[in-house]
Amino acid sequence: MNLLPFVISGLGIGAVYALSGVGLVVLFRATGVLNFAFGAIGAIGAHCAWQLLEWKMPLAVAILTAVAVSTAISFLYGRIFAPMLSHRDIVVRAVGTLAPALILIAIMGVIWGELPRRLQFPTDQMFVSLFAVRLTFTRIIAIILAVVMVVAITLLLTRTRLGLDMRALANDRDLSAVLGVRILYTETAAWIMTGIFSGFAGLLLADLVRLQGTFLTLLVIPAIAAAILGQLQSLWQTAVAGILIGIAEAVLTPIAWISPYRAAAPFVIALIAVTILGGTAKVALKDR
Repeated sequence: MNLLPFVISGLGIGAVYALSGVGLVVLFRATGVLNFAFGAIGAIGAHCAWQLLEWKMPLAVAILTAVAVSTAISFLYGRIFAPMLSHRDIVVRAVGTLAPALILIAIMGVIWGELPRRLQFPTDQMFVSLFAVRLTFTRIIAIILAVVMVVAITLLLTRTRLGLDMRALANDRDLSAVLGVRILYTETAAWIMTGIFSGFAGLLLADLVRLQGTFLTLLVIPAIAAAILGQLQSLWQTAVAGILIGIAEAVLTPIAWISPYRAAAPFVIALIAVTILGGTAKVALKDR
């Protein structure tokens, strides 16, 4: 059985999981919030892009609008509601993000329904051959975007004042406040960043798989699995884990007896990750 075509196909989905996982880790490191609304925020942005394309608006406008909508929603939650929970237990802060997720699912259901759709980008028809396998430009863009954004965030964290403040918050929030770190400003910046990640991830997944509110909301599961494999700290480990999860899901496709259940692969990997790395994850969570 030749699994190479499926490995190459899984790179695109894996890149989206990598983007999502890194977006979660960036927010968690700065605020201690594990954002369960990540997928829903990206989903509503992708729906807005689909609607604009249906109205014959330019593709660039649709993409920018999608990212802007996702970023705005993330910003509003991070600026208005997240500070109210900032001194609560980490579980409470995580569960708090379920509220916007459920609200966004309801909004998408009312406006667009649950009928699966697909975003169509011109890059879907363009491809290169890699080991006699077609790799669309959309998947290549997803991989490049994942790498570029991880590099950009790494540079931001290591070479800017904002990055220094975010790293300080990750170590000790109260001490950071005493030392003059702008807590609300820094946390809001983290929510904006995760909103951008969410917007791009929602767009790509809506093209590569399907556009459906509930489905895209569950994108958070493989993203959390990638984040846990990255020990909720390392951006590069999280990115690599996300790509490997995407490949693992894809290579199950040709196995007849398990193919109908391959969508469960990220859930299983998440469970295994929690079981194996649970101790490390607990340390990271306890430090918050």
